[in-house]
Amino acid sequence: MNKEVQNLEPQALWANFYKLTRVPRPSNHEEQARKFMMEWARENKVEAEIDEVGNIVLRKAATPGMENRKGVILQGHLDMVPQKNADTVHDFEKDPIEAYIDGEWVRARGTTLGADNGIGVAAGMALLTATDIEHGPIEVLITATEETGMDGANGLKPGVLKGDILLNLDSETEGELYVGCAGGLDATVEFILKEEAVPAGHKAFTLALKGLKGGHSGMDINLGRGNSNKLLFRFLKAHAQELELRLASVNGGSLRNAIPRESFAVVTVPEKNVQAFQAAVKKTEEIYKAELKEKDAGVTLTAEATALPSAVWSADLQLRLIDSVIACPNGSVRMIDSMPDTVETSNNLAIVKSADGRITINTLMRSSVETAKEALADSLHAVFELAKADRIAFEGGYPGWKPNPDSAILKEMLETYERMYHKKPRVMAIHAGLECGILGAKYPHWDMISFGPTINSPHSPDERVNIPSVGKFWDFMKEVLKNIPKK
Repeated sequence: MNKEVQNLEPQALWANFYKLTRVPRPSNHEEQARKFMMEWARENKVEAEIDEVGNIVLRKAATPGMENRKGVILQGHLDMVPQKNADTVHDFEKDPIEAYIDGEWVRARGTTLGADNGIGVAAGMALLTATDIEHGPIEVLITATEETGMDGANGLKPGVLKGDILLNLDSETEGELYVGCAGGLDATVEFILKEEAVPAGHKAFTLALKGLKGGHSGMDINLGRGNSNKLLFRFLKAHAQELELRLASVNGGSLRNAIPRESFAVVTVPEKNVQAFQAAVKKTEEIYKAELKEKDAGVTLTAEATALPSAVWSADLQLRLIDSVIACPNGSVRMIDSMPDTVETSNNLAIVKSADGRITINTLMRSSVETAKEALADSLHAVFELAKADRIAFEGGYPGWKPNPDSAILKEMLETYERMYHKKPRVMAIHAGLECGILGAKYPHWDMISFGPTINSPHSPDERVNIPSVGKFWDFMKEVLKNIPKK
């Protein structure tokens, strides 16, 4: 079935995408993909280089008669988000993605697909080898480790790229042109683990909050889906004291930029309260299913007996952690006044995990308003300072991308889309963190637009890309390149 993907139309794009699915490329482990790209460039006689932070730059001269057009940089990122279902056996550093066709969609078996941003990279590759597309001077910039810190964009040197127009190929709704994006900021909070002996007469259970859809913390944060960390700790807040529960470990979420889908905790319960504990788990699951029936109907909360842990957390630490997780802002905080369908400011309570003598909490804040992002960081700091966290750090900040109402390439793309499809595309700002803000700070003269095909549920195992939209995206890109303004 997999081989059918590479035969879809446009064939050159899909063949390249299929090749990318066979090469492991999770964030921070892109070495094999870089090697593949450089070998591909050499085989196809494409000029290519890798910079010191792992970005790949590929170049192609203008087609005859187009030498006087402004230079265009097509930009995507090499890495993909490694997420899988709990029952899926997959090593993202070694195994290929098993892509298959499902009606009008391409998706993967139990894992993320990597259409974010493999489709954009594949489109750049297809253009570089095409012989029937008119275009001016082309550069293709494939950045490194975008998903976990935008390392490639941050490390790109000024002066490497010569073009004037950046077409970012990392948006996820066909028919929308993005002219701005949110900036971001990471929060890391740590509590030093303080433990006590397991109280006498206790039984141990593994609490498991599972079955949520998760999703992209920028694209999907306002959809009303459940956050597994919030839901698990909501149960603990409601029942820990009355049932005398003691926490021994927690493991919720895995990536800052993915809404957490699964969270687990090992707790101990006095034997006298086991029946009430099991009843509370069942009742809470019913409550969550009722509350989330329209958005996350698959949610489950279970408790399975397990071996007694060697220790439990101190009562004081347990109380401070539960209260701070409950109080931590999560989800959409404010919408953009002039674009009420677009989130302005949000926080994703992504990871709560105990390991190596500490409990670590990771969140990702986003905002298109820098001062609002700073205010949200102040809120998080206040919550965890009151909880007497041992470390509160804010790092990895990156700027947003301010829309340019006088953009010449936006005007051209609007006219081209309407001419091709007899309707106007939507002009949007995106809450996800595109690299345009960082890149534009290094190349302030660039005129920038982001667009792409329709990709649903990126950053989750439900990720899928719409096949017809890829064809429209490709045809639109070709027509735009044909009509790039003159220098």
